[in-house]
Amino acid sequence: MSHRYQIEIRGRATERLLRPVTDDFVIDITPAGNTRLTGEIHDPSHLHGLLAHFTSMTAEVVSLQRLDDDPTDAAGPPATDPH
Repeated sequence: MSHRYQIEIRGRATERLLRPVTDDFVIDITPAGNTRLTGEIHDPSHLHGLLAHFTSMTAEVVSLQRLDDDPTDAAGPPATDPH
């Protein structure tokens, strides 16, 4: 199951760094001047592959956030009273 993520990379990322992700992510620049990527990550291996790519290119990932997390889902559905 895929999930939406937001990845922030310090500074303005080069075209070479972003080439593998341009089709899958919306890319913009934050007010702080960092590069923000927003898009679907399909599974843990996809996420680890992206992080490995950024690391191999010496890019500093400053933030990684799953956007479709709902804190109310952590404990499952609310209990109901059978009576």
